[in-house]
Amino acid sequence: MNHYLIKNVRIFDPENHLDQVGDLRISDGVIAEIGQNLNANSKETQIDGQDKILFPGFVDLHTHLREPGFEYKESIATGTQAAAAGGFTTICCMANTEPVNDNAAITRYILEKAQAAAAIEVWPIGAITQGLAGEKLAEIGEMKSAGCVGISDDGMTVMNSELMRMGMDYAKGFEIPVITHSIDANLSRNGSMHEGQVSCELGLKGVPAEAEDIIVARDIYLSQLTGCHLHVAHVSTAGSVELIRQAKQKGLVVTGEAAPHHFTLTDEACREYATHAKMCPPLRSEEHRQAVIAGLSDGTLDVIATDHAPHATIDKEIEFDKAAFGITGLETAFALSYALVLEKKLSLADLLKKLTVNPLKVLAKKYMGIQKSAPANLALVDLNKQWKYQVSESFSKSRNSPFDGWDLQGQVLMTWYQGKRVFDRE
Repeated sequence: MNHYLIKNVRIFDPENHLDQVGDLRISDGVIAEIGQNLNANSKETQIDGQDKILFPGFVDLHTHLREPGFEYKESIATGTQAAAAGGFTTICCMANTEPVNDNAAITRYILEKAQAAAAIEVWPIGAITQGLAGEKLAEIGEMKSAGCVGISDDGMTVMNSELMRMGMDYAKGFEIPVITHSIDANLSRNGSMHEGQVSCELGLKGVPAEAEDIIVARDIYLSQLTGCHLHVAHVSTAGSVELIRQAKQKGLVVTGEAAPHHFTLTDEACREYATHAKMCPPLRSEEHRQAVIAGLSDGTLDVIATDHAPHATIDKEIEFDKAAFGITGLETAFALSYALVLEKKLSLADLLKKLTVNPLKVLAKKYMGIQKSAPANLALVDLNKQWKYQVSESFSKSRNSPFDGWDLQGQVLMTWYQGKRVFDRE
């Protein structure tokens, strides 16, 4: 049954000038009615929204679904179910699968698989270079025609500046963004965490903040040269935040995102060689964490994205310097981000914008949100709910989260995608 009446709920969508307590009716996949004192009909499931808030479904620009090729870590089915549990109704999946999504056939495979198995919308991000090898351009036009919404070699950096320029020229022509993974491959070689006091104490080779800053600066210059929309993924350094800030002041088409782990944790989390805190870019020092928060606060960083990167136990429960980079993040993203609202670093409206409107702007996609006749993509949230995240209860196949056992506030209770309830915590 896909007919619902949500009663007495705070309906919150500032982009559509909505912040009111009332009722919302879902019928035939769309928002059929918004009003007061609406009565349920015999087809409808009535839901009590008292003391809850109804948001537009969230959009994640940066997810690794691992399928095809690494289904032992995650599948489209399990990854999208984890996303639904986090309030997401649209996610963009990165190209570092096996085979790599560097041609139209793989793009079509992902979309066909998503049509059959996904709980929510899946938009593929294609590769910039063939096999993510940084040597030859991927089939950018064919991937765009097949359904890719952007290009990225995420997980790898395109070190050849001429090749990156060519990729940006093509992306500009096809009106899609380039999403850059900004880590100088030479300066960061064999590094496994942030270069600083903690890495010295642990005896681990570090990745200096400048390894990120150098590539961000280069790609901003290339964006200026080509006119391409550059989106800087998982910003982790004070230098990168400042570079993006300056680019925006110049009027360049440059946007940036932050992941919850980078504004929540520091490299202190790596002590005791905790591999669940190993990621790329790495967790930085407190100075950098505060700079990322400041970038979110002043609008320099437009988007909050999860960089959900599931790994199997065999990839993580080994020596720190040999362990895989990445953590899961879809189910904790909202609560960790809402902490910024509780700390008065962001308004609730700003937080929602970074999870809904702005990701769609990066992709040049139309925002509908909560309005009559819009697709019923919604998340029902209890902002006051205090809860403990238990990774053992995750919908993801993988368990590589540094937030296991954390006490959080703000919990997604239900999620609807195109009118179908795809997650219900009850």
